[in-house]
Amino acid sequence: MKFYLVGGAVRDRLLGFPVKERDWVVVGTTPEQMIAGGYKLIGKDFPVFLHPATHEEYALARTERKSAPGYRGFTVHADPAVTLEEDLGRRDLTINALAEDQHGTLIDYYGGRNDLQRRILRHVSPAFVEDPVRVLRVARFAARYQHLDFRVAHETLRLMTEMVIRKEVDALVPERVWQELVKALGETTPSAFFTVLNQCGALAVIFPELERLRGIPQPPQYHPEADAWLHTLMALDQAVCLTHEAMVRFAVLTHDLGKGTTPATDWPHHQGHELRGVEQVHSLCRRLKSPTAYRELALLVAGYHCKCHRALEMRPASILRLLEALDAFRRPQRFEQFLLACEADARGRKGRQQQSYPQAERLRLARVAALRVDPATLIALGLSGQSLAAALRERRIQAIKQQ
Repeated sequence: MKFYLVGGAVRDRLLGFPVKERDWVVVGTTPEQMIAGGYKLIGKDFPVFLHPATHEEYALARTERKSAPGYRGFTVHADPAVTLEEDLGRRDLTINALAEDQHGTLIDYYGGRNDLQRRILRHVSPAFVEDPVRVLRVARFAARYQHLDFRVAHETLRLMTEMVIRKEVDALVPERVWQELVKALGETTPSAFFTVLNQCGALAVIFPELERLRGIPQPPQYHPEADAWLHTLMALDQAVCLTHEAMVRFAVLTHDLGKGTTPATDWPHHQGHELRGVEQVHSLCRRLKSPTAYRELALLVAGYHCKCHRALEMRPASILRLLEALDAFRRPQRFEQFLLACEADARGRKGRQQQSYPQAERLRLARVAALRVDPATLIALGLSGQSLAAALRERRIQAIKQQ
């Protein structure tokens, strides 16, 4: 029985990153022997165990054979005779196919260390094409390491393109797409995730609402970058500067989907794109089975980001209506998320990345002013029902006007 540290822990150590979690491969043993040693079996599809003391994951060395379409269509073979080289050979990228023995000696059968040094994301073997999830994973690693100048190897990108053409990517289930999407949104440069998917043709299959933004013109006085797709990626990059929250980044990603449905005869203007964007967000979230909180924030940003941009010009009554539509009085945290997304949108334009966004502070102050109006004072005057609501609204408008 031999134990090897594998995958991300080895890769991150070589890159000089802190190791957050460690995974192990065990060669030359059986599930019965692992259980007898105090390890707890947790794997359903293949033998994975938790260490009795550290609770780190230990997987038996295994091979995989493609037996059906899709990312679940594999037959797994775990046996004491399976070697470490065979186990590492089934992995997606060479930089993830590294191992260390108990003495800390690096084991590199597939050139992963060299690819780390050359900043290349390269597939381990031709078996890469058997699992469509790897298209998403390569794009996600591109998002993680874009700031280090990593690039996808030409031959790997070619295989990914072939997988799209052969419709392997069509077999991805919504839950797994969403899982990889959220991880990508949490990376250092999430825009690279979508750039890579576009390069191999997967964007049109997995995120058609985003792909439709490519080549869509916008009014140059508001969008010097012109293209709605480029603006979306720039806004997403700005969201990274403003927040670590994947939920806000998702709302920024989807805020302009309505522009992809604007009739060409109306270009470069996009009258009504907010309402159409709400429909597109509904469609995307329904297909990917996104959590309710993600969907609700994305819908608000898609529907009201333009109104937020006009906050400095709006009358107090209009500002109050916007605050009510955003449920800002009852949902202050989501209101702040909305403002961050709108700021990212405003800054996600060529030459405007560093501009301030006073509209957010205007709405924050308006909310605080409106909340100072105490309904109890009106109730003490004998008001109730519609009369109370009307009086409360009028006093809030006055409070916003005076702030």
